[in-house]
Amino acid sequence: MKFVDEASIQVIAGNGGNGCLSFRREKYIERGGPDGGDGGDGGSVFLILDEALNTLVDFRFQPRYQAERGENGKGSDCTGASGNDLYIRVPQGTTVFDDTTQDYLGDVDHENPQLCVAMGGRHGLGNARFKSSTNRAPRKTTLGTEGDMRELRLELKLIADVGLLGMPNAGKSTLVNRISAAKPKVADYPFTTLIPSLGVVSVGEDHSFVVADIPGLIEGAAEGAGLGVQFLKHLSRTRILLHLLDLNPSDGSDPVENFRIIEKELTKYSTAISDKERWLVFTKGDLEPASQMEGHAAEVCKTLNHEGPTFIISALSRFGIKELIQAAAHRLETLSSEDESNDKELMIREQVHHFSLNRRLERNRRHREQDLSDIEVHYEP
Repeated sequence: MKFVDEASIQVIAGNGGNGCLSFRREKYIERGGPDGGDGGDGGSVFLILDEALNTLVDFRFQPRYQAERGENGKGSDCTGASGNDLYIRVPQGTTVFDDTTQDYLGDVDHENPQLCVAMGGRHGLGNARFKSSTNRAPRKTTLGTEGDMRELRLELKLIADVGLLGMPNAGKSTLVNRISAAKPKVADYPFTTLIPSLGVVSVGEDHSFVVADIPGLIEGAAEGAGLGVQFLKHLSRTRILLHLLDLNPSDGSDPVENFRIIEKELTKYSTAISDKERWLVFTKGDLEPASQMEGHAAEVCKTLNHEGPTFIISALSRFGIKELIQAAAHRLETLSSEDESNDKELMIREQVHHFSLNRRLERNRRHREQDLSDIEVHYEP
């Protein structure tokens, strides 16, 4: 299946049904009075989580979605049926934006498995609603309001604990091959990896974490050069970044300069990603004697003023792999414990966000009803 991580779609909620103008007409019953029923509410559009999906490719073939409109009211005080809500399945980690206003609407994940993106129109009122002691035969009805119509931009951000980044051919895909069951393509040329891939790393019997591999970055990536920049967003949800650095690049480039290029492109793209905890992992450790490799790595770290965790590994001989995995698992466990203390604060922020979103949708609907109030009223002679 082709991997697609961005898509644009149009969602249209159903219009509300119109109110009915009707009077009771039965034998032996004079002036039966109004009995026009209300219309039905229009269907809303929701995005719902489907864990079986892992790409947005289906939206390339069906970019327009419309919910059912509410039925018009009928005589004998019959209310029109409401339109059915439309549920659109999306993969976990889908971020939703209004493509017209660029507003952030929300994420679809385990914590928020359902997101309303277009509110259905309100029903119109039948003439029975306008009966009063002074107006026994009202000929007044209201029309149903229009449902929301939105142009949405969907972005799929892979959810992983650890993200790998580095220059092309730095050994990222080879590492994922070694530590997980994922099998990204590996070859001796740049940009072998064309799409992101996820691998599950098992640590003992009961623990595991997810690692994300993205295409390598090159200088000018933030301006569109290469392939990796379009997938950098997949690193936004990781907790730890492993910066893989080849001390002996096949193209003869300087490892220190390669590190600074990646750091520069990350900062240009997103300071939130560049500020994430980053470990320095020197790859292809089997190409030099251990003592020489350690000295070379120490020299690079000193030049870069890198004070974070540092590892020397060889995916080919598995040297240093076990230590790296155990250290990452331990750090992730520590971060999870710290996150638990902030759960209440996160829950409050999420509640405030959803409250604000729902209030904005309701306010827009009320404004629309108010704007249409003068032309919604329908009189018949």
